[in-house]
Amino acid sequence: MLTRRTLLHLAAAASAAAITPALAAPAAAPLVVTDALGRSVTIKTPIERVVVNFNFEEFTAIAGVDGWTKVVGISRAPWEGWRPSIFKRYAAVIPNLQGQPDIGNSDDNNFSAEKVIALKPDVLLFADWTFQSLKTQRDQIEAAGIPIVVIDYNAQILERHLASTRAIGAIMGTQARAEELASFYERQYADILARVARAKGPRQKVYVEIGHSPDSVGNSYTTTMWGKLITTLGAENIALGKIPGAWGPLNAETVLAENPDLILIAGSSWTNRPKAVRTGYDADEATTRASLEPFTRRAGWDTLKAVRSGNVNAIEHGLCRALFDFVAMQHIAKRLYPAEFADVDPAQSFRDYHARFLPVSYSGTWMLALKP
Repeated sequence: MLTRRTLLHLAAAASAAAITPALAAPAAAPLVVTDALGRSVTIKTPIERVVVNFNFEEFTAIAGVDGWTKVVGISRAPWEGWRPSIFKRYAAVIPNLQGQPDIGNSDDNNFSAEKVIALKPDVLLFADWTFQSLKTQRDQIEAAGIPIVVIDYNAQILERHLASTRAIGAIMGTQARAEELASFYERQYADILARVARAKGPRQKVYVEIGHSPDSVGNSYTTTMWGKLITTLGAENIALGKIPGAWGPLNAETVLAENPDLILIAGSSWTNRPKAVRTGYDADEATTRASLEPFTRRAGWDTLKAVRSGNVNAIEHGLCRALFDFVAMQHIAKRLYPAEFADVDPAQSFRDYHARFLPVSYSGTWMLALKP
């Protein structure tokens, strides 16, 4: 039988249990990722709100279309403004892309830390070139408690490509997809360099220029983007050491004096540039060649080895800062070392990449020699 004292103890215990709040669920452990610069960045979880500044196609390949449901803002100009036809294709398959709030971008001097902070993201994915140029804004963002993860495919450093890919995968919860892409890219990169290492013959000279118009000299590149790709492939970049900084126009007389073996004119689907080299999803080969040919009619260019041999090439500018830049490497290497790359079809490689990793279909002309 229960004694009166026992009953009193039980009643007191029941009363205490009734007024004691339930223990809170343990907080989710924060995520620590290593970004492209080797920085360890701590992010509170769960991650539900993400702002993306650049490398939208890489983000899509890694996070998938579903990953965009967590995106609450982007820098619109580097995609919708610079390459509207590509943006339009992705907007057709990503339901919330067209309506994304714009945070501005550094090239237009309208990047807004206030807009980023107002969006209350759990993390901001920042391109390295933006991160380096916007110290005041990034300090404001971090002071508001928003972690910044730096992504970099522009430097053309293998380790940064891999770190960027894995960081996006960790943030978006698609680690397996990210690892598949990182391993795939590393295999392609290693195969290209192995073939280059087997090549014989003198080192060839290469000139690259962004092809906005044959009437004015566009930027060439030294230590990043196209410049780094050229030297990685064992060729001599004639702009190296002749331009202050990573890019800028190379003196026209220098091009004539250096007499390159291979010329690359970078094109795209830019708007309001009627004389630009046309490449991309909507350009057929005839259109691309017709837009490339006027560049060969510049004063003195008829004497250049690359022009006389027909080794002047159109190539999509977006291919020099992407996870799929290996297709540009294949094209350039095939023009430099035809025997070693005889069995490589860069256009087919890009077609296969689309089928395997991207939600849009391959079409158009992305890389093309003036003389087949």
